[in-house]
Amino acid sequence: MNGREGRAKDNRRQKGAAAEQAAADLLLSKGYRIRDRNWRCRSGELDVIAEDGGVIVFVEVRSRTTGTSFGTAAESVNFRKIRQVRSTAEVYLHAQRLEDREIRFDVVAVKLGRDLSIAAMDHIQGAF
Repeated sequence: MNGREGRAKDNRRQKGAAAEQAAADLLLSKGYRIRDRNWRCRSGELDVIAEDGGVIVFVEVRSRTTGTSFGTAAESVNFRKIRQVRSTAEVYLHAQRLEDREIRFDVVAVKLGRDLSIAAMDHIQGAF
């Protein structure tokens, strides 16, 4: 990996961390309780796992930087990503012994400024 690739990867991590923190803050402000963040297993990673009342909510956080033309952050949640999140959520529910709980899948789409400031956020409940 050359220096440019390393910087791009670091920048992507910073963007992801900024978007995930903004999403967690938004959820907390709406009264959600955060159970876990960046939970990993062999099948993938769950960005945010929260509770809304008695419902376990798996939140996929997607971000885009202002000025890019690759579609919106929410549009980047494709079939492959949905399948991966659902599969990983099943592992989480089993590992935490929560199989009997009601669940929901939300998306928080974050638009970041070039300085990683939050330009806009959209919380889509029951996105998939």
